[in-house]
Formats: sequence, C-alpha cells, structure tokens
Amino acid sequence: MWGRQREALSMYKRLSSRDHSTVMDVEENSALLQNSMDVESTNPSWRLSFPHVLVATISSFLFGYHLGVVNEPLESISLDLGFSGNTLAEGLVVSTCLGGALIGSLFSGWIADGVGRRRAFQLCAVPMIIGASMSATTKNLVGMLIGRFLVGTGMGLGPPVAALYVTEVSPASVRGTFGSFIQIATCLGLMGALFIGIPVKDIAGWWRICFWVSTIPAGLLAFAMMFCAESPHWLYKQGRSAEAEAEFERLLGGSHVKYAMLELSKFDRGDDADTVKLSELLYGCHFRVVFIGSTLFALQQLSGINAVFYFSSSVFKSAGVPSDLANVFIGVANLTGSIIAMLLMDKLGRKVLLLWSFFGMTISMVLQVTAANTYVSGSGSLYLSVGGMLMFVFTFALGAGPVPGLLLPEIFPSRIRAKAMAICMSVHWVINFFVGLLFLRLLEQLGPQLLYSMFASVCMMAVVFVKRNVMETKGKSLQEIEIALLPQE
Repeated sequence: MWGRQREALSMYKRLSSRDHSTVMDVEENSALLQNSMDVESTNPSWRLSFPHVLVATISSFLFGYHLGVVNEPLESISLDLGFSGNTLAEGLVVSTCLGGALIGSLFSGWIADGVGRRRAFQLCAVPMIIGASMSATTKNLVGMLIGRFLVGTGMGLGPPVAALYVTEVSPASVRGTFGSFIQIATCLGLMGALFIGIPVKDIAGWWRICFWVSTIPAGLLAFAMMFCAESPHWLYKQGRSAEAEAEFERLLGGSHVKYAMLELSKFDRGDDADTVKLSELLYGCHFRVVFIGSTLFALQQLSGINAVFYFSSSVFKSAGVPSDLANVFIGVANLTGSIIAMLLMDKLGRKVLLLWSFFGMTISMVLQVTAANTYVSGSGSLYLSVGGMLMFVFTFALGAGPVPGLLLPEIFPSRIRAKAMAICMSVHWVINFFVGLLFLRLLEQLGPQLLYSMFASVCMMAVVFVKRNVMETKGKSLQEIEIALLPQE
C-alpha cells in the first residue's frame, strides 16, 4: 500500500509543472489517496458500465454488417441495376465503402474530441442510415455508389470512436473483456449479413431488404446514445469536472468516484485543452506510441487475413464445400476465437494473446504453403488447405483481431488519444484497400506458395515486433499506463 503511495508521489515529480500549485496538489491528493486505498482494492462492478458498452458496440455490429452485406446479393444487384458482367462496377460497389471509411477514420479523432464520444456515435449513425436508404431505393449504379460511400464514412468513424469510448468508460479490471465485445459484435454483424442474404437468389429484389434492415440498428444506436454516459475523460479535458464526476458515478458507483477523479486530476498537466498538432504525432514526442499503433494495424492487415476471407470460398469450393456453408465455417471460427479472446483478455493479458495469435497465424500459413506444394497428394492438400484456413481465422480472432483496437486507446496519452487513433485507423484502411486491390493479381503472378510464404513471414515479424515493443496493460488504469510510457526528459 505504502509502495503505491510513494509511486504516486514520485510520479508528480516527473510531471512538468507550470507553477508551484502542483506541489500543493500533491499534498492535498496524498490524503485523498490514502482514504481511497480501500476503494481501490475492490474493483467497481462491471454491471454499471455494461449497458453503455453494449450500446457502443452496435456501431461495430454495423461495421461488420456493411462489410458483408453485398457479398451474397452482388449478382442480383448487378442484374437489377444493369451492370451485370462489369467486374469494375462490381468491384466499385464493394470497395467504395473503403474510400468512405478512410475519410471517416481520418476525421474521427477531431470529431470525437470536438463534439464528444456520444455525439460522434450519433454522427456515425446518420450517414449509415442515409447511405443504406439510398442503396435500398436506387435505380442505377451511381446511386448505389453514393450510398455505399456515405455508409463507408460512418464505418470509418465508428470503430475508432467505439474503441475510445469502451476504453474510457470501462473499469480497468474488465476493460479487456469489454474491449473484446467490439470484435464479437463485428463477427455477429458479418454473420447477420450472410444470414439476411440467404433468400436473395429466391426472392426478387431481396437485396433492397438487406440494406433497409441495417437502418434499424443504426437508428437504435443514435437513439440509445442519448441515454448513455459521456466519457468522463473527455468531460474532464473540457474542464467539466462536475459532469465527469456525475458520469463516473453512473459508470463505477459512488464509492469509486473520488479515486477515479484523483486518477484524472493527478495527471492533469494543464495542456489537455491545447490543440494537438499533427507534427507531434508524426515526429514529435508521441511518435513512438503512434508508430507502435500504426505498425500493429499494418501488420494485422498485411498478415493476410483479408486475403484469406476473399479466397476462402474458392478453397472450400475445391474441397466440395458450398460457398454458403464455407461462409458459416469461417464465421463460426471467427466468432469462437473472439469469445475465447474475451474470456482470456483480462486473465492472460493483451501481449500474450497477441504473441500467440500471430505465432498461430504463422503456423497456419505454413500449412497453406505445404498444401500448395506439388509433392502433397490431392486429398492431403485439401485437408491442409481447409484446416490451415480455419486455424488462421481462429488464431487471428484470438488476438490479432481484437487486441490492437483495445490496446491502442490504452497506450495513447489522454491528450492525443482520439487523434492518434484516427491516424492508426487510417493506416488500417489504406493497407486494407491495397491488399484487396492487389491480392488476386499477386496470386496470379507469384502463385499461392510464395504469397502464403510472404504472409507467414509478416506474421513472424509481428511476433518479434510485439515481443520488443508492446507493453502489457492488463489491470492497469489508463493513468498508470500513461505514466509508464512518459517520454524521458
């Protein structure tokens, strides 16, 4: 106990003080810290913050739904809108979302800091409703593309704001578990889109229903957010301490409010209201954490996960498995891994899950390389290929999928958190776009054996990168993490 108090006092010595008031704050807060020790030893109830987190993850459900909503109906859409056989137009229907997502993610940090996390969620829902409605009612390709672009802006805005919000409203003891809900909601969204799309070949115009359905959760998100708590961290940065205190009471319970406010106030360097310059993030004092975050997202996308999703149906087809059944297998593997990650996130920690996830993905890609080897018999090759693909998706969902979105808001200092997340998510979308654009061409030019070997190499590089650069954040408050990552002066 006294060790923790000495640590808190020594922390103040590291902070840059602009006047002698910091010393007075230490003396006042020391007494409060002593009184808060008993409270700190008991974790806040997860039940209070759970409903707020659940509402926030609707944005992740929508993200997954819109990623998968055109997969099954694309053929029907192209026939009805008159561009059947035009592969460029079909590709645009799928990928226009990515362009909108890049725009949305670029501005997400400034929106979240400018209007708050709750209103950012509501702003995320608006283009999703308008865009889905346009796609559902359009009579031509242009209307479909505009609708998909608008939906994409909401998709780009939602995930970084969800990661911020869940990190800032969750108790430290369950922050990893709650953070895993984002990945689970995304999986459920993808599976929901596949399920809704089943009748598309039997019922004319059913694809329009697929788009209309998505307006229901989007409307629910915008409405339910009116009753959710605002992030106390954001309120405190705005100088609205009384409101932050009230929101902490809603999220953690009355007995934990004073300690939570102390955690915020003892790290108040008086500069949170300053404008965060892009130069600070790209080559200033915060470059290292932004580099770690961007690299994690880059490695996540370059690991081959999207390539596996794009190519899975043809692999299963060669094994005699219908495409709709193949999608179910992939979805179940993804969801199972995500649920296990949720159960282990606050027990094993983020770093351990990341390490074993990327290592498992490496082994899975080695199986794919072996399957592509001409020396392996036909049936053996199919078993290795299908097994390797399912293992890859499962191990991805264990760590590489959910952890970066949870870990990055934890390691980013409060002052730069929203804008740093925006930059990292933009890296995610740019690489996602190029992987989707170039994968099939690279497959033709290099062949599966060499391409999968490259993916295995990236996964192994990720293991080394995580081992050397990622810190464990399990069970630590956001302030404790920020202190540990303070640049040395």
